[in-house]
Parts: sequence; structure tokens; C-alpha cells
Amino acid sequence: MDIQITKVVTTFFLFFITAIAEILGCYFPYLILNQGKSHWFWLPTALSLAMFVWLLTLHPAASGRIYAAYGGIYIFTALMWLRYVDQIVLTRWDLLGGLVVLLGALMIILQPQGLIR
Repeated sequence: MDIQITKVVTTFFLFFITAIAEILGCYFPYLILNQGKSHWFWLPTALSLAMFVWLLTLHPAASGRIYAAYGGIYIFTALMWLRYVDQIVLTRWDLLGGLVVLLGALMIILQPQGLIR
């Protein structure tokens, strides 16, 4: 198997940006409904979710495999959001779980006939 590191990094980066778009699409309504923020946050909510859907279409592999690999990157990104945006210290279980899902995503991405061709 010929692994091209730039393709792996590009795939992870694309999934990371996709996860940020999805998290923002959920975070803005949270701010509106639970924190009493301005209703103008609905516009960035719609834009974030539209960007999330569009970014998922940029991968040339079977959608189920993309969603499975993306799920691992999403969980890792959500943990980073918890740490750096919500300012919650991660437990060793958070860190271990994040590592497990990253390794799982990497296995799906790098498998023969996986996302990297």
C-alpha cells in the first residue's frame, strides 16, 4: 500500500473543518435557545450546516465509509471543543476515547480501497 502523507493530512483536515462546521451549526442554536443570544445567530447556523453538508460531498468514496471515518474525527474535534471552547479539562477517559476513535478513523481511511487512493 502506497500511503501518500499529503492525502492523509488533507483528508484529516477536511474532516476537521467539516466537524467544526457541524459543531457550529449546533452551537449557535444552543446560544440562542439556552443563553438568550440574538436571533441573528440563525443565519450562521444555516450557513454552517450548509457548509457541513457540502464538505461531506468532497470525498470520492462510498458515503457510509466517509461517515464512519468522519465520526471518529468528529468525536476528536468535539473533545477539543470541550477543552478549548467550553474550558472543561479532559479526563483520561476522554483522552483515551479520543485516541481510540482517531485510530479507528485512521484504519478506515488507510485500508486498501479506503478513502485514500
